[in-house]
Amino acid sequence: MTESPFFPREKLFEKQKYFQNMRRHTHLKGPYDKITSVAIPLALAGSCIFLIARGIYNMSHGVGKKA
Repeated sequence: MTESPFFPREKLFEKQKYFQNMRRHTHLKGPYDKITSVAIPLALAGSCIFLIARGIYNMSHGVGKKA
């Protein structure tokens, strides 16, 4: 017994042709892919760099201690 496909073949071929003809990189083809592939990692990297720099400054100047 064979299952019916989840998505019609014609629509699948249309989507394949659409994505194969695009000139952008594969991970930036969708409308919101720039947010998930570029903006979020840059925000995480920026916040990590800020926290590391603040920790180094606090350690070198002896500030930010609790006791």
